[in-house]
Amino acid sequence: MAKVIKLRKGLDINLKGKAALETVAVECPGEYALVPDDFTGLKPKVVVKEGDSVKVGDALFVDKLHPEVNFVSPVSGTVSLVERGDRRKLLSVRVKPDGKQEARQFDVKGDVKALLVESGMFAFFRQRPYDVVANPEDKPKAIFVSAFNSMPLSQDFEYALKGQEKEFQAGLDALSKIAKVYLGISARQTSTALTAAKSCEVNVFDGPAPAGNVGVQINHVDPINKGEIVWTMGAEEVIFVGRLMLTGKVDLTRTVALAGSEVKKPAYFKMLVGQKLSTLLAGQIDASKSLRIINGNVMTGLKTTADGFLGAHATEVNVIPEGDHADEFLGWIAPRFNTFSTHRSYFSWLLGKKKEYVMDARIKGGERHMIMSGEYDRVFPMDIYAGYLVKAIIAGDIDRQEALGIYEVAPEDFAIAEFVDSSKLELQRIVREGLDILRKENA
Repeated sequence: MAKVIKLRKGLDINLKGKAALETVAVECPGEYALVPDDFTGLKPKVVVKEGDSVKVGDALFVDKLHPEVNFVSPVSGTVSLVERGDRRKLLSVRVKPDGKQEARQFDVKGDVKALLVESGMFAFFRQRPYDVVANPEDKPKAIFVSAFNSMPLSQDFEYALKGQEKEFQAGLDALSKIAKVYLGISARQTSTALTAAKSCEVNVFDGPAPAGNVGVQINHVDPINKGEIVWTMGAEEVIFVGRLMLTGKVDLTRTVALAGSEVKKPAYFKMLVGQKLSTLLAGQIDASKSLRIINGNVMTGLKTTADGFLGAHATEVNVIPEGDHADEFLGWIAPRFNTFSTHRSYFSWLLGKKKEYVMDARIKGGERHMIMSGEYDRVFPMDIYAGYLVKAIIAGDIDRQEALGIYEVAPEDFAIAEFVDSSKLELQRIVREGLDILRKENA
């Protein structure tokens, strides 16, 4: 019987624009791109040149530190651009599709880890500590998969899973040959592909966001101690692995949720990793408005444009107002009903938890001194003193960071704390920089 873990700390934010449970067709773009920055900790080395023909599953670039790890093309076609920025930093490798989707055939009968490394599936593993691309030479004590996202406007994985249950189980079977697999599901999920999943230990989480974060699940199931390594993988990426094991071919098709208050018809779309977002947003947004297009979740994703490309780990694209032209009568002092607040500052708390809110991208205040008010701890469901850890990172006190549990966290674990922070600190950026410094020091 699955273990039920109840979480009380956290915060659910009910935003307008949830994706309807229907899948809509989208046109294929004229260009796809694989972006190295989607794979944190990667030092890319290009292995193709402009004009080369590639198949689905052929390597576009590799990791300099581990050149056996391939990062592969989602489509077959011709390499149209190797885009570089300042100091020749690799920004993307673009492929013009030929419409044939010819795929490289892999032998699935050998060692599973070697297969994942060669086929590019290993690139979707992330490791704790540091929340970076995993090292194939390491031996993780466990692999964690979270089958739900509790953040606002997130993808409903149970809906995305329909019709792909066989592939999901095949993926879990493959991962179990590398290390013990822990699958975290929500108390609201009923699909037997999740509740009765095999080759893994199923844990049920009941609580508000960020209960769906894999870091929260690791902390409550099998915490990381210094010197230990845990790998994580997204639930839809487990399906990628399953497709590979069943067919011998790479298929990076995602079921992406297009959501947000500024989307005309929020719904789900079948897209490939690296697909141009203009094909998704065409006819869905008012280009005359000042909008914030977010590649990924509204709480943790990255700002992009319609000319951007679907991120490697993104399961949703959100569009909200930018808010740069907002003009509010009486400002913050108005007794408003349509503004969300974690306190009872506005009368909106009288309307209950079901009310949906429209939020823009404004910070609504300037950065100020950090006040130890316990704000973070109320929404941080991990056995970690979040406020003290953030202070240790800012101070550069590595010993203190280690003692306070930095090896267990990732920037996304601080998204809700960042939302409620009255000091307006960029907690996710601070944690990312702290992890990068710690990784460099321990190298």
